[in-house]
Amino acid sequence: MKVVIAGAGSVGRSIARELLVNEHDVTIIDRQPSAMRVAQVPEAEWLLADACELATLDEAEAGKCDVIVAATGDDKANLVISLLAKTEYGVPRVVARVNNPKNEWMFDEAWGVDVAVSTPRIMTAMVEEAVAVGDLVKIFTFHQSGADILEFTLPSDSHLVGQTVGQVTWPRDTVLAAIVRGDRPLSPQNDDTLEAGDELLFVSGSAVTLEDLQRILVGG
Repeated sequence: MKVVIAGAGSVGRSIARELLVNEHDVTIIDRQPSAMRVAQVPEAEWLLADACELATLDEAEAGKCDVIVAATGDDKANLVISLLAKTEYGVPRVVARVNNPKNEWMFDEAWGVDVAVSTPRIMTAMVEEAVAVGDLVKIFTFHQSGADILEFTLPSDSHLVGQTVGQVTWPRDTVLAAIVRGDRPLSPQNDDTLEAGDELLFVSGSAVTLEDLQRILVGG
């Protein structure tokens, strides 16, 4: 897979290293000479230029990309890069970093964004998840489809403890995607018995309300 990453900061470099481990073709773009830390990711192609300019994206062969990641520290730049990637080059998948959660509403398909990643939002969700046993927590929303990833940790007094997965009827367009038990992720099977402390991870369609799923999980 060919991937172009705009933004050579710690986020961009970390993404590049992970992709290179999985043997993908990675190009990193940044307009700041101080960001050209080539020795830290020597396997990538590096380009000192402004990713908001078509000439730069041409040089990076954006038209041949499978994915473009707009990972700069500037939300305006990330939106421009996403829009150019989608409208000018038809890149199949555009992933954009959201630096300021207040700008999250703009990172949608109108700006060419397929997946928006807000680090503050994810960190907030992780904090809430850590202290919210018995509460349904929204972890992530896919902007293109509107589907949510939701988490629920079963308290010891839950009416679901002792039931099998197959005995529970989840709302329409909701899938129990994984059970995390201790440090082990499990692929749910109908005859798996739910236990206290299980973390249930759901993928839920945009038409499903949190209240529908919460009602099943907590009863009432």
